[in-house]
Amino acid sequence: MSQQVAPVALRDIQRPVAAPLERVADELRRIIAADFPIIADVNEHLLRMKGKLFRPTLLLLSHQAAGGEDAPPLRAVTLAAVVELIHLATLVHDDSVDHSALRRGMPTINALFSHQVAVIMGDYLYSRAIIELVGLEDLEPLRVFARVTNEMTVGEMRQLEAHDKLAYDEAQYDALIRAKTASLLSGACEVGALRAARGRRETLGRFGMSLGMAFQITDDLLDYTQPQAVTGKPSGLDLKEHKVTLPLIAALGRMPAADRRLVEQLMASPDPPDELVADVIRAVDVAEGLEYARRRAQEFAEQAEAELETLPSTPARDALRDSIAYAVERHS
Repeated sequence: MSQQVAPVALRDIQRPVAAPLERVADELRRIIAADFPIIADVNEHLLRMKGKLFRPTLLLLSHQAAGGEDAPPLRAVTLAAVVELIHLATLVHDDSVDHSALRRGMPTINALFSHQVAVIMGDYLYSRAIIELVGLEDLEPLRVFARVTNEMTVGEMRQLEAHDKLAYDEAQYDALIRAKTASLLSGACEVGALRAARGRRETLGRFGMSLGMAFQITDDLLDYTQPQAVTGKPSGLDLKEHKVTLPLIAALGRMPAADRRLVEQLMASPDPPDELVADVIRAVDVAEGLEYARRRAQEFAEQAEAELETLPSTPARDALRDSIAYAVERHS
């Protein structure tokens, strides 16, 4: 991957699609509007935690990079809102499964309302996304997002079925993040290019998949390396929740017996103390688990960049290239 002089800002990546992105929030509000009081309250909270609109950005940039109009029509804006809606639904479901209290530094639906409300709201958001896709009278986006949501659901089941945490290997981890994270980024890019030539649609789908893999590995690294002020969640939260991600997987085989016993102690503890979490993080670092994960993220980033080489040079393609740097440099 090409060297970056300075970290890439998301606002710079979004510049070619700034105008339609401003309309995405309005579309989200329109799609999830409800006159039932608790749904309206939850929706307002969701709109505040909608994040940086990274997935809608990818969809709109892919639309332009594949040869679409510089000013995407309302259909593209609606699809961009739908992909963010699916992402929000996934976050709500994840938080309800994990009983998480914080997301992006804000209280989750799970914490503010109840576990039952979180589960129902996740289902509600998915159903609103489907209704909106059906209303477009074009089955192709519906087919893509139906495939993606199925993959994401299977990914969640993979995670729940991981009984022996310390036997979890890299192939299983790759399959998990491919399903839970990368599939939606891939689907966003593919849907953005649906009206382009088949080859460009497939290229952008592969680009999104590799980008998503790099993005999630970097996200898992942040849990080991960055404070809550950066990530919006407590440092070491994945370990506290007994989640086995690539840094730990890579380190386990290289750890001395004493450090491996620390990991076993952490996994056996219902609520691991902060000191134990910090000891495990240090052990993972010493065993080069963090460095291995960085290399893997970089490999996927290079695969994503290679896919873009077949597209014509445009501001949108350049912005997609910058999105790769953004995905792997969020620790900067």
